[in-house]
Amino acid sequence: MSVGLAGRRGTAQTRARLLVVDDDPDLLRLLGMRLRASGYQVVGAENAAQARAHLSIDHFDLVLSDVRLPDGDGLALFRDIRAQHPALPVILLTAHGSIPDAVEATSHGVAGYLTKPFDSRDLLQRIAQALSHGTPADQSPPQVDAGWRADIISRSTRMHALLDEARLVAASDASVLIRGASGTGKEVLARAIHLASPRATAPFIAINCGAIPEPLLESELFGHVRGAFTGASTAHTGLVQAAHGGTLFLDEIGDMPPALQVKLLRVLQERAVRPVGATHAQPVDLRILSATHRDLDTALSEGQFREDLYYRINVVSLELPTLAERREDIPLLAAHFLRGLAQKYGKRLGGFAPEALEALSTAPWPGNVRQLHNVVEQVCALATTPVIPRALVERALRVQPIEALGYTEAKRRFEHNYLIQLLKLTAGNVSDAARLAERNRTEFYRLLQRHGLTPGLFREGPPAP
Repeated sequence: MSVGLAGRRGTAQTRARLLVVDDDPDLLRLLGMRLRASGYQVVGAENAAQARAHLSIDHFDLVLSDVRLPDGDGLALFRDIRAQHPALPVILLTAHGSIPDAVEATSHGVAGYLTKPFDSRDLLQRIAQALSHGTPADQSPPQVDAGWRADIISRSTRMHALLDEARLVAASDASVLIRGASGTGKEVLARAIHLASPRATAPFIAINCGAIPEPLLESELFGHVRGAFTGASTAHTGLVQAAHGGTLFLDEIGDMPPALQVKLLRVLQERAVRPVGATHAQPVDLRILSATHRDLDTALSEGQFREDLYYRINVVSLELPTLAERREDIPLLAAHFLRGLAQKYGKRLGGFAPEALEALSTAPWPGNVRQLHNVVEQVCALATTPVIPRALVERALRVQPIEALGYTEAKRRFEHNYLIQLLKLTAGNVSDAARLAERNRTEFYRLLQRHGLTPGLFREGPPAP
C-alpha cells in the first residue's frame, strides 16, 4: 500500500487501518477524531493488553503507541509486534524523559517517534511516510499470490511452510494426497491448490467417497448411459467427465469400495472413462487430488486399499496440522468467523474480550477448525453485547452440540442396527433377510461377519437386551 499526502480524505491511499495505543482517554479520543478526519480507519486501545488482543484478531497497517503504558511500556509492546508482525510499522509517542529510549528503538526498527505535545501535521506526515515505506501486515504474501489461498486464514509458520509446498506442487500436474484429521480443512487446501494451478479456470469438482451409498457411487463418478440399469431413463454425465480439463477432488478416498478402486485406477492409467452400460471409453484430461483422515498404510496392510492405486494418488503427500498444532491461528480464525456470522445474524459485534480469546486459544479443539466455527456461531447467536465475554465462550465450549459423526462411523452403526432388525424380523433366517435387503446370500453373510453377528442367536427370538 502506498500513502500520498496526508489529508486526502476517502482515497484508497488513506484507508489504512491504524491501532492507536494510549492510556489517556481524552488524547486517545482526540487522536481518533483527527486520524479518522484524514481518512484513516482507527481502533483504540488503552493499554498493552488491549493492543495485543486487537493485534491477535485483526490486521493493521500501522501502530501508534505511547511509550508509557499502565501495564508495561510501548517499547516492550514494540518488541512483541516486531516478533509477531515484522513488517508492521510502529510509531512511538514519547515524553521528554523517554526520548533516549525512543531514539534507541529506532535502531531496532521503530518507524519513528514524536515527542508530546506534537503538531497534528507532523503526526500525519510521519504516518504517511511510515506507510509509504513500510509493507502493510495484510499484504504478506504479496497480493499477486494471495488470491489462490484467500480462504485459508493463517499466520502459523507451519501452515505457511505447508502452503509453500502446496504452491510448488500446484504448478505441476502431480497427484496430491492430503492427509489430516477431520475438520482441518482438507477440501479448502485442495481448492487452493486448484486455484494456484494452470487448471484454475477449469472446473473443480469435489466428491465425498464416503458420503454416497456404494450402489450410487459408480454412477456418480463415471456416469451411465440410458437403460444401463433399472431407473436409468436418461443418460448421466459422471463427475470424472464433469472435471474434464480441471481438477477432481476425491475426499475420504480411503472409504472407496474395492471394486471402484479398480475402476478409478483404470481411469488414471488410461486417461479415459467408460460410463456404466457404455461400450466405448471417453478420453478425459484431469488432475486428481485426494484426501483422507484414515491411515492408508494400515488400510494397505489389511487389504482394504489397493497398493497400485495408492501409489497413483500419492505422488505428493501434504499433511494438514490440527488446530491444536497451530494455536496462533485461533484468534485470527475466530475473528474471521465472527465477522461473517455477525453479518449472517444481523448483529454488530466488535470482537472478543482478551479473556475470551484466552479461553479459545487454550481449548483442546478435537474437532479442529470445524468445531471452532461451530463454537463461534453459537457465541454469535447468543451475544447480547458488542464484545464477546469469556463466560459466553466457556458456555459454548462446554455445551456445544455433540459433533456429528463422520459418514463412515454413521454408516457402520446404521448397517449394524439394520442387520439386527432384519435378523429379528426373519428369526435368523439368512435367506429371508438377504432377500429383504436385496442382497445375495454370499454378500449378506459377509456383512454379518463384518459386524460380528451370528444368525443363530436370533432363531429362538430376539436376544436379550
